[in-house]
Amino acid sequence: MILAGAGSGKTRVLTYRVAYLVSIGVPAHNILALTFTNKAANEMKSRIIQLVGERSSRVWMGTFHSIFARILRREAEQIGFPRHFTIYDADDSLRLIKHVQQAIGVPSQQFRAEAMRVRISAAKNRCILPAEFAEQAADLFEEKTARVYQEYQRRLMRASAMDFDDLLMKPIELFSKHKRVLTEYQGRFRFILVDEYQDTNRAQFQVLKLLAQSHRNICVVGDDAQSIYAFRGADIRNILDFEREFPQSKVFRLEQNYRSTKAILAAADQVIKNNIDQIHKTLWTENDEGEPITLLKCASDKDEGEQIAEHVEREVAKRKIQLKDAAVLYRTNAQSRSIEVAFRRRGIPYVIVGGVEFYQRREIKNVLAYLRLLVNSRDDESLLRIINYPSRGIGETSIRRLRNLAAERGLTLWEAISDGGVIAFLPKTAANGVQSFATSMQKYMSLKSQMSAGEISRALVDELGILRNLKEEGTPEAMSRWENIQELLSAISEFTAENPDMGLEEFLAEVSLVSQVDTWDDKKNAVTLMTLHSAKGLEFPVVFIAGLEEGLFPLYHSVVDQKELEEERRLNYVGMTRAKEKLYLSYARTRYRFGEMEYPTPSRFIDEIDRHLIEEYESVSVPLTGMRARSSDRPTIRSPFRKGAGKRILGETGYFSDSHPDYENESQVNGELRVGARVEHEIFGRGKVVGVSGRGESARTVVDFQTVGRKNLLVKYAHLRILSH
Repeated sequence: MILAGAGSGKTRVLTYRVAYLVSIGVPAHNILALTFTNKAANEMKSRIIQLVGERSSRVWMGTFHSIFARILRREAEQIGFPRHFTIYDADDSLRLIKHVQQAIGVPSQQFRAEAMRVRISAAKNRCILPAEFAEQAADLFEEKTARVYQEYQRRLMRASAMDFDDLLMKPIELFSKHKRVLTEYQGRFRFILVDEYQDTNRAQFQVLKLLAQSHRNICVVGDDAQSIYAFRGADIRNILDFEREFPQSKVFRLEQNYRSTKAILAAADQVIKNNIDQIHKTLWTENDEGEPITLLKCASDKDEGEQIAEHVEREVAKRKIQLKDAAVLYRTNAQSRSIEVAFRRRGIPYVIVGGVEFYQRREIKNVLAYLRLLVNSRDDESLLRIINYPSRGIGETSIRRLRNLAAERGLTLWEAISDGGVIAFLPKTAANGVQSFATSMQKYMSLKSQMSAGEISRALVDELGILRNLKEEGTPEAMSRWENIQELLSAISEFTAENPDMGLEEFLAEVSLVSQVDTWDDKKNAVTLMTLHSAKGLEFPVVFIAGLEEGLFPLYHSVVDQKELEEERRLNYVGMTRAKEKLYLSYARTRYRFGEMEYPTPSRFIDEIDRHLIEEYESVSVPLTGMRARSSDRPTIRSPFRKGAGKRILGETGYFSDSHPDYENESQVNGELRVGARVEHEIFGRGKVVGVSGRGESARTVVDFQTVGRKNLLVKYAHLRILSH
């Protein structure tokens, strides 16, 4: 076990270990290397090829889910599944659970489907099957969930589908029931390497232990101080108990940090040392002392967004860095709103990681459902999604009747719509629509073996008229969906060109395992906004951690639960150690949450840092206008984006400018304000001065704005731009 502290080069260690094994003659196909993102796997693979050449390309390297999906494709028939089973994502699972609740009479108003999905997923991560879950049920909700869980698994199998958790559960079932198969893979994987071991769950631990029993060559790299995924089922005991589970193991500590300054590292270390449940290590660095951590003490969440935006501009100008060198991290996605507003106002391009993922967009899911049904006609959920898309006159009542008839006759939905006797029970319009749908799908099912994945996808989409309908609709939203579908078709064609021996089945398997970070474009010159969980494994010269308030970070329920509090502290440690040169922490004295104004106290994590490592930066609230005032000694750095340099584009993944001029100091507009002057305010827009009073620091003005009416402003803090006198 290699205990690798933050920024200590653990990825490099794994990369070189694999390269070394290949260089001393270990066949590449005998090495299994497991990561948590495809991005990490691809980067490691390319580095290894650079080190020892193409002979290393046959290493089994990928995420747990992708590697075990690959194994299950080969062996699924041993446990009653076809090789080309469908993989359900969280959205598909939720839809199926809702259908199960409806079918077995579990009311969704009283027992939320999403809560049941989370509970079932957690059970699978702990290797708990439906029967055992039912035995352990402690209350009415768990009893109902047990019933849903059992029927959910039955329907998954009937649909020849597995959910994400099954990709870990089913290999355990496969290896436990078929010792020959286990022996074969134990022999194949003579060396097993695992990245981010602290994030493994119980199912991952079990399957690793099974595979490592024979050769006992398992090397795990991780950091207990960065275990932050308990909500996904990660079990920190896996790393804490490694020496007990593998008594002959050796432990190595990587304690030199190559990423952060001494100040950042010292602050992060002071925070994490408050955790009781941890393996002791002492991080150190030869990097410069660096600047102190800046604490932004904000009047409100709106003010927090403004301060962060202002300091982004400062850092870009001061360090001569690019926008993509800065990241804003937050505990919950909802926090991004005030930050986005401030960035848009200043014209700062940004990209959000963890927004609506490409493969989760409705139009993409619809096209993928067609393709999934082509591959697996037993996939009822995909069929239900598209049977009336585009509209064929098949209403909810007809669909309900179709489902009931299929259930009565023990048929899948595809078998039911292919049965003329079933269709005869539907109203004429619906029956015609179902017949049309079935005819189209049968046609392409028969052509699947004769056409490439790219060809059959485009032909099917063209025949359905989806693109034509969107183009005729002509709205910006419709054109955006049109472009997304075109992008999907291009992706399939590209996949076909790069993998001529693979078909539609392999493409669908690959896209079902894509994560948010895998689709993040880190080349775009824009500030990155993401949750602290998404930032794991990344680094930036400048990092902002927003919302350090009790109840928000740490989250309110963590304050009373010691284990959860320690995980929140680890999450803060992860965020702090993403910063290479400069770290900002911020909190707000008032914040709107859940529609109510809150008055939070600063997070305990701030108090755990020595004061000499922090410089405080406080804004002054101006009650007269509700606007944030700038301290008199704070220079104003204004961006040329405000002058309209470059067209600004708002898209689903962020706000961008198509030109990126260098940031520079821009002086305030000079000139005396007088009644009748036309002015512009960065928030209230354009208006006319109708009153002026006072002089110097006390000068005030009354402006009649076109959008918000009259505002009484303190001139010093209003930053009005004079348009004309």
